[in-house]
Amino acid sequence: MMENRVFQLDQLSRFDPNRTLPFSHHDNDGCINSNTASSYKNLAYPLNVYAHALFLQEGRVNYLHYGLFQKNQTDLEAAQQYSTDLLLNRLPAAPCRILEVGIGLGTTFSVLIQKGYQVYGITPDAQQIALIHKRLGSQIMVACQRLEDFEAAQDSFDVILFQESAQYIEPLVIFNKGLDLITEGGSLLIVDEFALRRDEVGVEGLHLLSDMLALANRLGFELVEQLDLSTMAAPTLDYLLQVTTRQRQRLMNDLSMNAECLEQLEESNRLYQEKYACGRFGYALLHFRKKQPPRWRLRLLEKNQAPDMLALFKQTFGHSMTPSMWHWKYGAGRGRAIGVWHGDQLIAHYGGMGRNILYFGQPQAAVQIGDVMVDSAERGILTKKGPFFLMAATFLERYIGYGKPYLLGFGFPNERAMKVAERQGLYAETAHMSEIEWQPLARTPQWLTRLHVVDSSNINDVWIATAIAQCWRSMAADLEEALVGVRDWTYLRDRYLSHPHQHYQVVLVINRFGRKVRGVLVLRHTAEGCEITDLVSPLKEIPLLITHARRIAGMSGHHRLSCQITENFASYFVATGGTKQALPICIPANAWSAGPVVETLRNRWWLMSGDMDFR
Repeated sequence: MMENRVFQLDQLSRFDPNRTLPFSHHDNDGCINSNTASSYKNLAYPLNVYAHALFLQEGRVNYLHYGLFQKNQTDLEAAQQYSTDLLLNRLPAAPCRILEVGIGLGTTFSVLIQKGYQVYGITPDAQQIALIHKRLGSQIMVACQRLEDFEAAQDSFDVILFQESAQYIEPLVIFNKGLDLITEGGSLLIVDEFALRRDEVGVEGLHLLSDMLALANRLGFELVEQLDLSTMAAPTLDYLLQVTTRQRQRLMNDLSMNAECLEQLEESNRLYQEKYACGRFGYALLHFRKKQPPRWRLRLLEKNQAPDMLALFKQTFGHSMTPSMWHWKYGAGRGRAIGVWHGDQLIAHYGGMGRNILYFGQPQAAVQIGDVMVDSAERGILTKKGPFFLMAATFLERYIGYGKPYLLGFGFPNERAMKVAERQGLYAETAHMSEIEWQPLARTPQWLTRLHVVDSSNINDVWIATAIAQCWRSMAADLEEALVGVRDWTYLRDRYLSHPHQHYQVVLVINRFGRKVRGVLVLRHTAEGCEITDLVSPLKEIPLLITHARRIAGMSGHHRLSCQITENFASYFVATGGTKQALPICIPANAWSAGPVVETLRNRWWLMSGDMDFR
C-alpha cells in the first residue's frame, strides 16, 4: 500500500512487514471532507499525512490507494475509482461470501455490502476498527486481527480479497489461509505492488512477482488472470510528489512535521519513480482459483511446532536433538525453517541459521542451511514435485539472494545430497572441505608466548573482548578478497561458550612480555583426538597457533590433532607440517533465485568445522 511504503524511511512509524497494514478506501458516503477531516488525525502515522495532503489539495479524500490512470487522464479520483472497479468486476455475482483482508476505513467493505455480498473484514489496527464503527456502525462484521491469527471454519469463504495488503503478509500465510478458508473453485484476488526483478544487494519489502506465482502453483492455486498495471499506476507517484510539494508548508504546520521528514518522504517517492521507470517495481492484478488441495502443505515452522521437528529429526538421523539445542539454533529469530506436512504429520524440514559475514570486506547477512530431512516414507520422491524440492526452492525464493533477508546461503551437504540439489537446479558447488592432520608435540616450553584460557571465570573481562576484537580486525583485513563469517567476541562467546551441550576450549595465544594477543584457538577434545574447531588471527600467525595447538593436544594425551578448512585455504595449514586429505563435503551456493554470480563465489569461502552447526 502506497501510504505506508512511501514513509518507510521513518523507522519509528514502520509497521510489522508480516502484518496487514491499515488502509483507507473512502467512498462518497464516507469520504474525508470538511466535516470528517479531523478523524484521520487519529490514524497511525504516516497514513494521516497522505490523507491531509490530499484533503488540502482536493477538499475531500475518497481514496488513498494507487490510481490507475487511463490514457491522457489526470484526475486522481477517477483513476482510483477505476482501480477499485477493476477489482470488484472480478468478483462472482452476489450473494457470495468474501473475506476482505485489510479493510481500511471500510469503503470497499461498505460497497460490497450494498451490492449484496456477505462480507467479513479484518485489519490489525484498533484505531481503524474504532473509526469504521463510528462511520458504519458497530454491527458490521469486522475484527481487529492479522490474517496470520484469523481462524474460521473450513471453506468459509468464496473469495479472499487483498487490495494493496498482500505485500505486507508472508506469501505462505496468504496461500495456506486460502487453502483453509476458500471453497474449492473459489478465488483469491490480489491488486498490489510487486518487485519485477532484483539485481542489487539489499533487502526490499515487495514480494517478487515470479516467486509469488511459483508458490501459488505449489500450493494448489491456478492463475486465472494476470494484468500488468505498472504503466497505469506509476503516474500516482507523480501526483503525490506534486501534492506534497504544493502543500509543504501546510503539512508541516498542521501535522507538526519538520522539513527533513517531509524531504525523506519525497525522496522515497522519487526512488519508487525510478524503480517503476526501469522495470524493477510494478503493479499487478492477480486472480487465482483454488484447485484440488495439494498432497503436501508447505508452511513456515513456528516455535510451537518444534516438537514435530525434533521427532522427525530423531526418526531421520537416529539420535535426538534436545529442545535447548533447537532454541540455540532457531530461537529468538536466529533461524528460519520451512516444513512440509502431509495432513497433520510433518514429513520434511529445511532450516537455516543466520550468520553475519564479510562479503569481500563488506558486512552482509548469510544463512547456513542445516537440518535438511525428509521422512523415509517420502524420501524416494526426488523430482521437482517431491518434498525436498518444494521446501528448498521455497526457502531460497523467500530468504536468499538480492532483495532477500540473506544475500548468500551456504552449508555442508554430503555428495549425494549435493548432486540431488544440483540436478534440480537449486545449488551450485563453490568449494570443498579438506582435513589437515598433525602429530601432537611434547610439552616443550614456548619462551616468547604463552596461553590464556577463556572460560566462565573471565568471560566478562573487557581486556579479553578487546584483544579478540583486534585479532578479528586483523584477520578480516587479510580476508578482504574472501567470504568469511564474522568471528568477533560476541560470536565466539555465543557459538562456543554458550553451547547447550558441546564443550570447547577457547585459548588466547599471548606474548609472554607485553600481553599482545597473537591469536585465538578454539579446540574440541573428543575420543578421536583434538580438533582445531576455529581460529581467529592474522594469517601470518597460523604457524604459531598450530604449534600451540599441537602442544595442547600432546599435553592432553591425544594421538592426533586435526582441522577442517575449505580447500582454497588449506595451504596455510599444510605449510605448518600437516598432511591433507579431501573430505566428501561440498559448499553449495544458491543457484535458484537471483543473487551474486556463482563464479564470483567459487573458492572464496573461509569455512572451518566451527562454521558447521553440528560440530
